[in-house]
Amino acid sequence: KVAIKGIERELICPACKELFTHPLILPCQHNVCHKCVKEILFAFEDSFADAGSESSNQSSPRIRISASSMDRIDRINRSGIKRNSLTPRSTLFPCPGCQRDIDLGERGINGLFRNFTLETIVERYRQAARAAIAIMCDFCKPPPQESTKSCMDCSASYCNECFKIHHPWGTVKAQHEYVGPTTNFRPKILMCPEHEMERVNMYCEICRRPVCHLCKLGGGHANHRVTTMSTAYKTLKEKLSKDIEYLISRESQVKAHITQLDLLLKETECNSERAKQEASQSFEKLYHVLEEKKSAALRAIETSKNIKLEKLQTQVEEYQGLLENNGLVGYAQEVLKETDPSCFVQTAKQLHVRIQKATESLKSFRPAAETTFEDFVVDTAKQEDILGDLSFHSNGLEIPEINEEQSRMYNKALICWECPGKTDTADIYVLEYHKLNREDESVTWQKTEVCGKSKVLSDLDDDSSYAFRVRGYKGSICSPWSREVILRTPPAPVFSFLFDDKCGYNNEHLQLNPRRTSVESRAGFPLLLGSERLQVGCYTTLDYIIGDTGIAKGKHFWAFHVEAYSYLVKVGVVPSNKIQKLFHNTHDVTSPRYEQDSGHDSGSEDAFFDSSQPCTLVTLGMKKFFIPATPAAPKDPASRILPLPSCLGICLDCDRGRVGFYDAGRMKCLYECEVDCSGIMYPAFALMGSAAVHLEEAVTAKYGEYHDDI
Repeated sequence: KVAIKGIERELICPACKELFTHPLILPCQHNVCHKCVKEILFAFEDSFADAGSESSNQSSPRIRISASSMDRIDRINRSGIKRNSLTPRSTLFPCPGCQRDIDLGERGINGLFRNFTLETIVERYRQAARAAIAIMCDFCKPPPQESTKSCMDCSASYCNECFKIHHPWGTVKAQHEYVGPTTNFRPKILMCPEHEMERVNMYCEICRRPVCHLCKLGGGHANHRVTTMSTAYKTLKEKLSKDIEYLISRESQVKAHITQLDLLLKETECNSERAKQEASQSFEKLYHVLEEKKSAALRAIETSKNIKLEKLQTQVEEYQGLLENNGLVGYAQEVLKETDPSCFVQTAKQLHVRIQKATESLKSFRPAAETTFEDFVVDTAKQEDILGDLSFHSNGLEIPEINEEQSRMYNKALICWECPGKTDTADIYVLEYHKLNREDESVTWQKTEVCGKSKVLSDLDDDSSYAFRVRGYKGSICSPWSREVILRTPPAPVFSFLFDDKCGYNNEHLQLNPRRTSVESRAGFPLLLGSERLQVGCYTTLDYIIGDTGIAKGKHFWAFHVEAYSYLVKVGVVPSNKIQKLFHNTHDVTSPRYEQDSGHDSGSEDAFFDSSQPCTLVTLGMKKFFIPATPAAPKDPASRILPLPSCLGICLDCDRGRVGFYDAGRMKCLYECEVDCSGIMYPAFALMGSAAVHLEEAVTAKYGEYHDDI
């Protein structure tokens, strides 16, 4: 037999930390007291309504929701999960055993089985430990007698006399089953909690719980694999017995592990004391260095003070000598009383020199020493930053790395990072950033704590470079800082717009997505039919599309992606007074290098073509960016062709009348020119052949740090 007193750990409720009382089996197979389940559910649902307020966490003196459960409540509230009366209500229960949110289904607590086996074991433990007081008879007149037996059919306890009275010989009650005094009255037949009139006679292997035949026919277990109760009983009992026999046979191995763990406990204690001593010694060294520096600084200040006081005191004495009948003046007055010319001249010459110096010093008075001690100000800003970063460094925490490809600088900054081993060993991350300023030598890092591996920042200045770094924390242990990454913000505030599907939009050649953030040109049958009649050259019209919002003043920036397979795309801006000309331009064709009617190189025609354009555009295509041929541009055509960036940006400054084209990934200007901003300016795009343009999406709250599965 196993000693009943040695299993107390298995009989303690993980919520109230007391012996189980009417335990219920959760879907995760953990047991919790019936009363505890109700109290936790009450506190948990109240926390949803009150967003985790302090009062909601004090609904029961026995139960306190753990910090991790409160964090999950907060995340679920932030995630916007809403339920209405038309949707089935599923009850979430934070299991105190496995710290997970368990779905109890529509029936909630009423759909849970009571663990009668565990109840019986707890009752035997109480009796063996003599923790329970004597069970009194339920039917005795006061004072009640101690019971001698309990009837399982009546669910009551009796003394000998009362049992004979209520179970007379020869009646049906005389056939009732009775046991020793107990408070654990378990039913003879286990009934289904969903179908209260049906007994359970099958076992669901998917949900690992007993079910009735109605559950299998049309309930929630209709498509689940089930087996008979007798088969499940036999199979589970054989497995459990076999596993118990294996563990008992390995008793010596278990004891060896216990001995090893005891040694590890002692070793942990010793190592912790050693670590405390080493940490204390490290701080003592710092204290010693600081004390030495402090003493040296105080000595230097004291020495300087004494020198200054001595100089000032000497100067005071000199000026006191200039008073009448005192010092130098008094001595000179006595010399003036000399009547012998020879003796007077002999003494007065040197005295006159001293009197002249005193007169000059009086006219240009200046203290002999400064009263300030500005040279002795100790600058500890850098040391304070270093001491602020002082923490335990561990090789177990990986150094995070900022992912420059996933990070974005647009209307807001999205900073993403990852660990090289792809494992999240840190509990929390600290992201620091500061603006790069050549004039300001001192660096002040701004700090923010992040639970996930990304952070959205909205307080950055336009047209500025920022340095970012991140480190991970696990308790009091932190990883070293990551490599600093420098990213640049857009040159102006981000301008948001969609493609206009009304003004001049050609739905035969262009195709918009439902959100109007992408446009695609397909070289299909319309292009072939349009070119069928042509014999020489390639007169193919560009298909234009503009933004649905215009710009009247100020400086604005927008970005977009051009697909790598695009044959020809033009991007830029167009004023409102030239939009009609843009969509009905007779010269808007791809000029052939050799025309049928000219018979020579049409370079002059290209110049006429460029000057006649109603809008300012640059040409993209075949993975290239073409700088327009202007007097300031390089004469060599090859030097005007750049690789096409993965993301392009346009910056329009209406006040200065200039438009710039940027590599939006690096925020580097590729080309800038003047533009007429007399009217309202609209973003303009032109596509020919197979091509596609996608507007850059704004960084919004969907890029938040919470990636946990709710």
